Amino acid sequence: MATQHRKCGLILSVNAGSSSLKISFFSLSDQSGNTQGDHEPVTLLLTSSISNLSSPPAKFSFDCPSLGNKGVKEEDVSSIKDHASAFAHFLGCLKEEAGIDRDEIVHVCHRVVHGGDYTDPVIISNESYHHIEKLSDLAPLHNGSALSVIKACFEALPNANSIAYFDTAFHRSIPPHIASYAIDQDVAKKRGLKKYGFHGLSYAFILRSVAKHLDKPPTSLNLIILHLGSGASVCAIKNGLSLDTSMGLTPLNGLPGATRSGAIDPSLIFHYTNKAGKISHDPKLARQLHVTEAEDILNTKSGWKSITGTTNFGEIISKADLSSVPSSDNPHRLAFDLFTDRITGYVGSYYVKLNGRVDALVFSGGIGEHGRELREAVAKAVECLGFGMVDAGRNADDNVKKEGIVVDIGIDGMDKRILICKTDEQVEMARECALADKFWG
Repeated sequence: MATQHRKCGLILSVNAGSSSLKISFFSLSDQSGNTQGDHEPVTLLLTSSISNLSSPPAKFSFDCPSLGNKGVKEEDVSSIKDHASAFAHFLGCLKEEAGIDRDEIVHVCHRVVHGGDYTDPVIISNESYHHIEKLSDLAPLHNGSALSVIKACFEALPNANSIAYFDTAFHRSIPPHIASYAIDQDVAKKRGLKKYGFHGLSYAFILRSVAKHLDKPPTSLNLIILHLGSGASVCAIKNGLSLDTSMGLTPLNGLPGATRSGAIDPSLIFHYTNKAGKISHDPKLARQLHVTEAEDILNTKSGWKSITGTTNFGEIISKADLSSVPSSDNPHRLAFDLFTDRITGYVGSYYVKLNGRVDALVFSGGIGEHGRELREAVAKAVECLGFGMVDAGRNADDNVKKEGIVVDIGIDGMDKRILICKTDEQVEMARECALADKFWG
């Protein structure tokens, strides 16, 4: 295992999605090791993104303006076949495009979606690697991708520590009566069957950023945060801690996503695969259904893609005909209204759990940050809770783009704010790494 280092050197943050890889590169803002005070402990040097890993050719971007290089924009790279080769291609560009030697990297921070009972980041050893590997069944779209990059790091960066940052860790504060399921508790405890929650790194970044924007300590804030993207979830924050979140044992529960069903009647999957195409308990008409097949249907063959044929929510909005009355005849409108309905259902539920004391409703994630029409529809639906409407000018895409990390889009005079936060999980990992003395010798 790699050794620990004094507080100098570079930090790499890696975020492996199901078919993408996002990488950010940071230096310590103060190489003397002083990371106290209000200043940001890390400085962004460059970013890179690789997309379309599941539908080649992969697209590669590399941007390092701080080093005087405009980088590469959306370049097709046929040699990138998977997450490991994507990471290898990035390391090559690191030297060629930015002139950075990989030996300067002392820590690589990996976003790992499911951490099980891990409540803090860990330097990845053989033991923790295999523990994460065992949890892959609970996050089939993500943990495997992270592990392939971690393995590539072991080989390409043998002198750097690989550190796992778990999305589940943020939700360790959820009370037992909320995290537990109404099943045999002996079985539940033995097999770890409980609500874990996800998108934790994003929620941590948002909480900190909103607290700074509102000029309040994080521990004083009650928030309802919407992380809306291909994977979508909602989180209720009470006094700066996670009280409840929509995802559960796995990321499948809660809101629908691009290919995930979200919460459904547990027995639906059996009737969905019934040979007769109707509800029946006749064993002659039943089809044997394996767990892996059910998970594949609900994780990869559902969501708004199953309704509209596309995973692009921007395309869904453009074809939804929002000026007309709701109609199931238009699949894009159906998907839009269904998503809006599920979101507002969680907002209402969490508003009650927070006893109506909510400082802000926060939109984040790719859709939350760019879905002007969805933000407007959700705000209209929850206006009765005291949030007010969005301001059309503030909610406009051009305004949101030019504003800072947190953008206030609500009308003036409301105690309960409507905000957008441009979340950044890579920054959150790098900050935590820089501030954690245990990772620096």
